Amino acid sequence: MYYIVETDKSFGQASADLESAVKHNGFGVLHVHDLGVTLRSKGIDFGNECKIFEVCNPGQAAKVLSTDMRLNMALPCRISVFTEQGKTKIGLIKPMQMLSALSQDAALIDVAREVEKLTIQMVDEAR
Repeated sequence: MYYIVETDKSFGQASADLESAVKHNGFGVLHVHDLGVTLRSKGIDFGNECKIFEVCNPGQAAKVLSTDMRLNMALPCRISVFTEQGKTKIGLIKPMQMLSALSQDAALIDVAREVEKLTIQMVDEAR
């Protein structure tokens, strides 16, 4: 269900490279949640880094929403760059498995398959 890769890049470089890969693959970055900064600003002792990139391809999102509006709760796609035990990792929850758990519509499965291929490609490019 997860696709996670380890990289030799720093957290900052992997984050920048992911943002470039997202744009290169025809998606946009809607928002970046910096969970490490947020947790530490709330007084929580959190030693890792974690940025969650909300990414979207408007055409694909429109296909999903026009088929089943309830799936707005599964959008946008999220790709994370995080550290764990001193290693930088990039990962996502695979869209095909997630959407197929929420809908059996064949058209949605096709959209999810294409989005999964592209989001995995983004992760691999940022690696």
